[in-house]
Parts: sequence; C-alpha cells; structure tokens
Amino acid sequence: MRTELRAAAFVVSLFCAAVACAQPNYPIKPVRLIVPFPPGGGTDITARMVAAKLSESFRHTVIVDNRPGGGGTIGIETAVKSSPDGYTLILLTTGYTTNAALGKLAYDPVNDVSPIALVGETGFVVILNPWVPVKSIKALIAYDEANPGKLNYGSAGTGGITHVATELLNHMAGIKMTHVPYKGGPPAMTDLLGGQIQVFLSGLPPAIPHLKSNRLRGIALTSAKRSSSAPDIPTVAETVPGYEAVLWFAVLGPKAVPKEIVTRWNREIDRIVQLPDIKQRMASDGTEPLGGPPERFRDVLTREIAKWQKVVRIANIKVGS
Repeated sequence: MRTELRAAAFVVSLFCAAVACAQPNYPIKPVRLIVPFPPGGGTDITARMVAAKLSESFRHTVIVDNRPGGGGTIGIETAVKSSPDGYTLILLTTGYTTNAALGKLAYDPVNDVSPIALVGETGFVVILNPWVPVKSIKALIAYDEANPGKLNYGSAGTGGITHVATELLNHMAGIKMTHVPYKGGPPAMTDLLGGQIQVFLSGLPPAIPHLKSNRLRGIALTSAKRSSSAPDIPTVAETVPGYEAVLWFAVLGPKAVPKEIVTRWNREIDRIVQLPDIKQRMASDGTEPLGGPPERFRDVLTREIAKWQKVVRIANIKVGS
C-alpha cells in the first residue's frame, strides 16, 4: 500500500511540475529571450524593445540573450532544445524559414516548435548604384535583357533572405542578375557604393541616408504594399504581380510550451505592438506591427518554408555556394 501511495505521489509531483508554469502566477522568475544574432542589429533592437515592455507586465525581467553564430542556427537550436516551461523563448526572423528551406534540420521547423506571436514585418528596398541607368523595376528588367551578364547583385550571405528574395525576383521577372555573396549587409553596401556590385536588397534604415544623399537609388520595395516611412517608393509587385519578400520578427518556443503560457505571451505581444510609443518606433524603421493568434504564425512558417524551398530548387542554391 505504501509503495502504491509513493508511486501515486511521484506521478502527481511530475504532473504538478509539468503544469506549474501554466499557473496564473507565471512567471515566477526571469525569462530568457534568445536572439540568434549579435547585439545592435535589427533583431536585437526589436527584442530589447519587446523585452522591456514584457518585463513591466510580467514583473520579472525578460533577459535578452544574444547567441550568434551559424547564420542564426546556434541560437535557434538552443531555444528548440530548451525545456518547454516558458522560461526560454526566442525572437527570430524570416531567416528561420530560409534556413529550413536549405536542407534537413535536426528538428521539424513547424511541428517541433511552439509558434507564439508575430511581432512585425518590414520590406527591403531594391537599391542600385546610381551609375546604373535604371529608375524602376520595369527599367531594371529591360536593362538586364539588353545587357545580359552586366548586373551583379549582392546578398548578406548564401541562402539568406536577401539572397533568396533576389532570386525570387530573378525568377518572377525573368531576369538573370548574378549573385555575389557577402558576410553580412554592411560589406555588400560598401561594394554597392563603390560600384563593385550594382544591386542590393537593403533594410530601409541603413539605406535611407544614402538615398537622401543620392549616393544610391531606391527603385522599389519588396513588401506587398508601400511603406508609410517611404510612401513615394513603389513596390516590386506593382510591376511584377504577386512578388513579395519581407523580413518578419516573431517569438517562438520549444515544442509543448503550455497553452496558457503561449496565450499569455501572445496577448502581451498583441498589446505591446499597438502601444503608441512602440508603433512610432517601429514606423521609424519602416516596420509594420503584426500580432495575431499563434495559428497565424504557424501558417506563415508553413507557407514561407514551402515558398523558399521552391526558390532554392529553381536557383539551385546550396550552402557554401
């Protein structure tokens, strides 16, 4: 009898431990929010902005933990393999889906994780060295057709979002710009300014100073609609219907995070991205607030992994190429 009671008590203790984090008093200690990139970048800035507001709501600190390396894979794997107790989550970007599209991972990028919430998204701006006699996507297409092999585009790395997004443009517009990979966006921007490459997909914040000084020319945005921070720049889709490539930011956890914790985080992020000061900060970077239920984020993951897998096949993109 005593053995049975002890066994029952052990089972109950395990159950209680498993659901403790689902109690209303969550969190009861600091929470770690992994950023799979170095400090100072757009993902890190977004994470710290969200973490500060969450810390106020949770009454416990949300600590931003930068885990760069491997194109984001080191931080992602750390988060995916962590305990599903709600105390280790990750803020990541579209690069999560492009990494998944490149090859087999040690985990299922949709079913072995807990999608929590989309934070925001921003398009890239197609920028050119002003020596290229092109001022629109239509003119870019015509120039490439008339001058095959003369347009080289830079990316922040093979298989990254700026690479696959430009290859998507190549495919949908029927052009053949040549890829030149770099180790990050800044060196690609430097070579674009110097004329070593002719085209680059850049985030708006680093591009705007060069556009205003006329050192570079912005001809289109890769988002589905125009940006309030650059309303005069048309979208690629206005010339190439259906084209869209965005950089989104979102929070994700390991598989089996309790539903109550997912819901808590989701509601908090929905609230935070609609706060006037946060909306203003996001708008200044050309970022649109998103939010929405976890299912919306799961749908984005499923859809975008399939989308980038198709681009990887068509463009024959391989890691190390």
